[in-house]
Amino acid sequence: MLIASISAERFWDIKKPFPPIQINTNINVVGMQKMSDGNLEVPFILAINYNPSIAQISLKGSAFVAGEKNEIEQLLKDHEEKKPPPSLIVQSISNVVFIESVLISRTLNIPPPIPLPQISEAKPLDTKPKGRDYTA
Repeated sequence: MLIASISAERFWDIKKPFPPIQINTNINVVGMQKMSDGNLEVPFILAINYNPSIAQISLKGSAFVAGEKNEIEQLLKDHEEKKPPPSLIVQSISNVVFIESVLISRTLNIPPPIPLPQISEAKPLDTKPKGRDYTA
């Protein structure tokens, strides 16, 4: 995996608290080409946009896919037929670029572009035992 270009900018004043935000992420595989060694180069673009517009992050690069000759040929054929890339390729790209984008968001002091865990409120414990009620 090679990241060739990084663009990131914070628009929100550092002194102002963030409003409630929505983070939109988009990974595009923009092509596939066979390399001289028989493997594939898969260029991609990751765009992260915040709403309201507090920041933006963009990463461009290429993933390199190695495999058996018939697998590589099938991937190229599927790409030419406008089929979506295999989820394994997209997931591999995602794993790398999201880690990079989290580091970038930390540098810019903006919320990371990952879903934060939702912590549910604790439910009150029922102190009365369940089952039969023995009253005299």
